[in-house]
Amino acid sequence: MDCPLLVWMLSLNRDITKEEYDKCFELVRECAPHTRIPYAPTSMDSFRQVINQMLPLLMMRHRRISRTKWKDCETPTGKHWIEQSPDDMPPEKFLQSMIGYHLAYENSLCGMVMTQGRQRQVINIGLGIKQIAVEPAGATVAAYAESFAHKLTPLEMTFISPEQGEDVVLRRLCILLALKAAYIKAVGQPIGFDWSRLEFNIPNESARGDDHPLQGWEFRVFKAQLGVVRRGILVEESYQCACAFFRGSKESKFIWHDNTKDLEAWVQFINIDQMVKVIPKLTA
Repeated sequence: MDCPLLVWMLSLNRDITKEEYDKCFELVRECAPHTRIPYAPTSMDSFRQVINQMLPLLMMRHRRISRTKWKDCETPTGKHWIEQSPDDMPPEKFLQSMIGYHLAYENSLCGMVMTQGRQRQVINIGLGIKQIAVEPAGATVAAYAESFAHKLTPLEMTFISPEQGEDVVLRRLCILLALKAAYIKAVGQPIGFDWSRLEFNIPNESARGDDHPLQGWEFRVFKAQLGVVRRGILVEESYQCACAFFRGSKESKFIWHDNTKDLEAWVQFINIDQMVKVIPKLTA
């Protein structure tokens, strides 16, 4: 099935004001009431949730589809899709007009992956984001990697053995975690899902779940570099990102995007200023 993937990445590139929070919060409360995000203007995590929910509104605005002409739908497992109004649309086109999407965020990066097609084709889609940095700051890479051992398989642990070097270990760890997060969200698994049930063999470009091959999946892996201002200081941050989408093909496929030109065709980066600027248009 030919369902092109599109990704929007929103950089939280600076601190926000309470006025900006309030504008974003009111927009989401009015236009995405299903989210039910508690009002917490001093919480950065609350702002991430709020502004993340603005991405579907922005995407539909770019498609010139009025907010009154679409609704947000959800499966029993929490998978979201957008259903457009069937008015003035042939039945076959309506069936192909469903937009499956998934939202994710971590620290200074929010994102949305989406595709369009029939409802059953588009809902198994997920996005994983993992900052390429140890936590807490100052921890060793070895200790940080060890803290995720319960989410990895013995084979995956061999990919991040200390002799690989700290930079390689950290990058590989983040790739594994981003891929697992993307797949788990794509299939609608609950929060308590055991990540070690999944195994990504990066060198072989293969994946297994409960020791069975994961067939029919497309995994896209890419990196995002951000410049963010925190308390007046510009800081560079790197994020490992992964998309998982079920295409129903015989084999699973891994696509690695290592340069900006490749990404430009399907990933769009925006920042807080651009998002806040279009708020008045998103209610239309």
